[in-house]
Amino acid sequence: MTADPNFGRLLANRYRLAELIGRGAMGRVYRAEDTLLGGIIAVKFLSQTLLNPKMRDRFKSEARTCAQLGRKSIHIVKVTDYGVNEDDVPFYVMEYLQGESLSEIISTQPIPLPRFLALSRQIALGLQCAHQGIMIDGSLYPIIHRDIKPSNILVSQDSSLVELVRILDFGISKLLQADSGQTNSYMGTLAYSSPEQMEGRELDARSDIYSLGVMMYEMLTGKMPLHVETHAFGAWYRAHHSQPPRSFEAVDPSLRLPKALENLVMSCLAKSPNDRPQSIADVLRALEPLEQRYNDSRRVADDLDKILKSKPLLRNLPKPTIDPLPLENEICKLATWPKDKPTAQIVFAQTLTTSKNTLPAVWVMLPQQEIQNFQVYKLYNRIYKNFLCTMSPHPMLLWITGLYNQLRGQEQGPRWLLAYLDLKTASGQEMIRLLGEKGEYQVLLFALEQPEVCAHAMTISVNQSQRLQLQEWSITSQSWRSIGQPTLSKNLLKTEFDKLKPRVTADMENSSNGSSLGNQN
Repeated sequence: MTADPNFGRLLANRYRLAELIGRGAMGRVYRAEDTLLGGIIAVKFLSQTLLNPKMRDRFKSEARTCAQLGRKSIHIVKVTDYGVNEDDVPFYVMEYLQGESLSEIISTQPIPLPRFLALSRQIALGLQCAHQGIMIDGSLYPIIHRDIKPSNILVSQDSSLVELVRILDFGISKLLQADSGQTNSYMGTLAYSSPEQMEGRELDARSDIYSLGVMMYEMLTGKMPLHVETHAFGAWYRAHHSQPPRSFEAVDPSLRLPKALENLVMSCLAKSPNDRPQSIADVLRALEPLEQRYNDSRRVADDLDKILKSKPLLRNLPKPTIDPLPLENEICKLATWPKDKPTAQIVFAQTLTTSKNTLPAVWVMLPQQEIQNFQVYKLYNRIYKNFLCTMSPHPMLLWITGLYNQLRGQEQGPRWLLAYLDLKTASGQEMIRLLGEKGEYQVLLFALEQPEVCAHAMTISVNQSQRLQLQEWSITSQSWRSIGQPTLSKNLLKTEFDKLKPRVTADMENSSNGSSLGNQN
């Protein structure tokens, strides 16, 4: 097998290509490293077989569309750069997304109703942003995606435990202009195309709504609303034009759906555009009461969009701290074990105030010998830090620090320091703000044998991506309604940590060099 010649290639004197992660009709997508600013990004190249002026213009239009839409909505993939390599092949740079495509999720089983409502709402919000349009030369032009299907929907399920939907691949999207003519040819995916799209007619937002209807039907049932014997163009043309969509009961007699939801999906599948919801806003209005009824932890992604416009994330975060922090031995002198805490092996989060700073800190009490191992044999330390967050049933963050010293013994494993932050409290909000602002935190170690004074302090950095994530969670939690006890969220986060722990433990024990592990970009 021939090795990919692009592996290791430095693009635009900045992006080092690492791995082929996808390919489609228009080109290939690589995982790459941004050597200038750091971090992992994705690079999409136009296919060599499509290097003609028309496809170049379409590829550039896709990059421009995603760049503008990605700044307006968290539900559309963000594009950050565009260029042409030394072989005259155009490319664009976008955020590197990890998760599952909706097609992968559907392939396992139909999606439960609460999850369906949350995902559908986010997809609709992304489409609404596109349909509202982008500014070009001072004029607003609506964007029709034209290829809405499960494989073009990515669902991220990262450490936040909050699913986030992003719409991908605007490669055949249509810029609606007042003087545009007929498309004259079919472009799209047969099973998800509207009747008017199959005819090559000029399209509007209602065509995407039809495709959304096909996809929503598939999400709920695992099957398609129309049945064809062959996947030829003619068979799909006849099905979309004349075959009534199968009822939900006919496909799955055991499926119990609200009548209002059945009516919504079937209206999206209407053959005539005039019989469908006339805008995505109509779809969102129909979903809202369903989500209120069947999903108490309804998503606030649309509210987050509004919040981010008035209180945007600082993508170029300031350098951590303005005032110089005290040295670790000076921090030890400032820290005194709180009188309201027992003398026991416990962990808790609490700020530490100095003459110039208020520092985020994890306070820990351990046996003296264990602290001495971390202090004296620093070269043998392995440190892991991470943050897990859930917004439902109650906004809660789990702050994880793992300390492992080879001299402590393989049989004992890492020392896990777990601290919970209730994001609905002032103290929780202050701590998450400080973590993002300072870019580091203190681990204050107190000995059981001499609890009066701090025996050792460790400074642990918080990387750029973590700081951005913390900032986003802080903003989201402020508008999120709690629907359950904080203890329930703590239990959920602890369960997720227990799933993560074996892999991290193995990494720490097998690491041959010191410093930090995990989320260190």
